[in-house]
This record gives sequence, C-alpha cells and structure tokens, in this order.
Amino acid sequence: MAVRDLNILLVEDDDVDVMNVKRAFKRSNIRNPLYVAKNGLEGLAMLRGEGTGPVVGQRCMVLLDLNMPRMNGIEFLEALRQDPDLHAMPVVVLTTSSAEADRIDAYRYNVAGYIVKPVQFDSFAHTMVTLTDYWNLCELP
Repeated sequence: MAVRDLNILLVEDDDVDVMNVKRAFKRSNIRNPLYVAKNGLEGLAMLRGEGTGPVVGQRCMVLLDLNMPRMNGIEFLEALRQDPDLHAMPVVVLTTSSAEADRIDAYRYNVAGYIVKPVQFDSFAHTMVTLTDYWNLCELP
C-alpha cells in the first residue's frame, strides 16, 4: 500500500513565524506538503476548495495560530467544527498565547493539541519534527 502525503495547512498571519516553520521543515527534512493561509477565512476557503488559492485536500492537519486579523483561530475552529465536510479535521494550535482562557477555548473545539511556540529556533524545529512524525504515524483517512 502506498504512503499518502499528509498535507499541512499553516494558518498564520506572522511572516516571521511562517518563515520559521518553513526553515524548520527544510532543516529537518520534513517533506509534507505545506500550505499557508494568512487568516481563518483564507484557511477555510483553501480547505473547501473555494477561490483561486490551492486546494489542500482531505488528508490534512491544520497548524493554527490564534491571534489573527479577519477571522481569529477560535472563530476558525468554530466554523471548521460546524462544517459537515471538515468537522473531524485534526487541528493543533501553535501560538504565542499561554493564556489559560485561550487554551480552554481551543480544547472546547476538540483540538488535537495546544503548543506554545518555543522562543529558540532549535526548540521550535524539534517541535515541528515531533509533531509531523506523530501525525505521519497516525491512521488518518
């Protein structure tokens, strides 16, 4: 049986954080297809195949920032969980917020994990490797 790619949608508005994720992937030889959306609205459109952006596909994990313009991470989670085609998609929050209220709100929407972005790049790169290794091993449809 052939191994299928696990697409990763990074929903992140900060260009430096996007660059760090890309650097971590390259440095750690992570070959999963990586898509980037600048906010929740753009992320939902990519997952639904709407607009002119790329279509991410069914076999996908979302890395989600919480603090974004237009549609923040919690609003994205609410819309995602209400969508009959996307409601079961795994989401890992990857944010700078260590606020307990944000963590509680995210887990109310059944996120698979909540990770506070490490400050040091080496720690961040290690986090990305661990996360992608775990999800690549999971039996996702």
